[in-house]
Amino acid sequence: MNKRKEKDSTRINDRIEASHVRLIRSDGSQAGIVTIHEALDIARNDGLDLVEVAANSEPPVCRVMNYGKYKFQLSKKLQDARKKQKTIQVKEVKFRPRIDEHDYQFKLKHINRFIEQGNKVRAFVHFRGREMAHKDIGLKILERIISEMGELVVVEKAPSMEGNQMAVILSANSSKK
Repeated sequence: MNKRKEKDSTRINDRIEASHVRLIRSDGSQAGIVTIHEALDIARNDGLDLVEVAANSEPPVCRVMNYGKYKFQLSKKLQDARKKQKTIQVKEVKFRPRIDEHDYQFKLKHINRFIEQGNKVRAFVHFRGREMAHKDIGLKILERIISEMGELVVVEKAPSMEGNQMAVILSANSSKK
């Protein structure tokens, strides 16, 4: 439905409703203000389309161009822009209050890899049952992660409790790249 509206929003050839238009020829030179019939004749003689470029101005600005080629180039530009766009994901790494040193180091390497790839990391300590009484242990783990990652990361969200989890959000330090 929306694609049809986009196609119909640009008026070409006989769809242009104004009686007089400011005409720009195919070579970029201005022909001045002419009637719509003269503009259509010029476009047909060149074998091109008359495209309304600025509909809101008085009189509307129309350009003589190959509309199909113009739309193709526009779609290619949009496609290239989408390719170059980087989506940032938030990766999650789960810790426990009684984590072993080897497991901690292993997960720290994962956080480091995620940060180097340009992703954000949500590191959290999950508490169960009686472990909720020892939130200070979870805070120490998260502060240790922040200190060991050093200048590679920026803390976007400081350690805070979210239900039965204490979480911190880290992202890459853009000044160190």
